Amino acid sequence: MSLVSHLHSLIHNYGYFAVFVTVCLECLGVPIPGETALVTAAIFAGERELDIFGVIGAATLAAIVGGSIGYWIGRQFGFPLVVRYGRYIHLDEPRLKLGQYLFKRHGGKIVFFGRFIALLRAFAAVLAGINRLPWPRFSLFNALGALVWASVFGFGGFFLGKAFELYARPVGVAVLVCAVVGGVAASRFIAHHERRLIDEAEAAMPGPLVAPRD
Repeated sequence: MSLVSHLHSLIHNYGYFAVFVTVCLECLGVPIPGETALVTAAIFAGERELDIFGVIGAATLAAIVGGSIGYWIGRQFGFPLVVRYGRYIHLDEPRLKLGQYLFKRHGGKIVFFGRFIALLRAFAAVLAGINRLPWPRFSLFNALGALVWASVFGFGGFFLGKAFELYARPVGVAVLVCAVVGGVAASRFIAHHERRLIDEAEAAMPGPLVAPRD
C-alpha cells in the first residue's frame, strides 16, 4: 500500500486526530509527511467528509505544540549534544557560532519561513531552542508560521480538491527540480559568503564558543 493510501486510510478512520498527530510528530523531527496529511484531510473536507476549519485548526494546533516541544528539547539538551557530536556532521565551532549569530539577527524569520521548507519545518524549532531564541519571540513566529502554513495548504487542498491531488505528481516533480536547482545555487552562495559571515559572527561574539544565554 502506498504512502498516500495509508494516509487516506488513517485520515478516513481518525480524522482530525490523525492530522494532529502526524503534523505534531513531523514538527518534532520525525520523518513523516505532515504536509501531505494536511492536504489529504483538506481534500476530504472538500468532499464534505471533514470540516475544513477543523482540519486547519488541528494542523495549526499540532504545529504550535510540536514546535514548542521541539524548542524545549533544543533549549534543554541541544547545545551540549551539538558541541560534542556536531563535528561528525560538519558543525565545527565557527559554524556553531555562525548559527548563534544568524538566530540572534534573523531567528523569527527562520522560524516563520521554515514552516514552508520540509527540512526546516522538522528542525527549526529545535535549532531555535539550541540558540536560545527568546521564548516570546519564538512563540509569536511559531504560531504565525503554523497558522499561515496550515491555511495555505489547507485551503489549497480544499478548493482544488481532486485537481490538487491529480496534479500533485507533475507539480511535485517540477518543485523538486526547482528545489535541486535552488539548493545548488544556495549552497554555492553560502559557500562563497560563509567565510565573511563567520568573520562577522566572530566580530560580534569574540572569544571561545559558549552556550547561548537568554
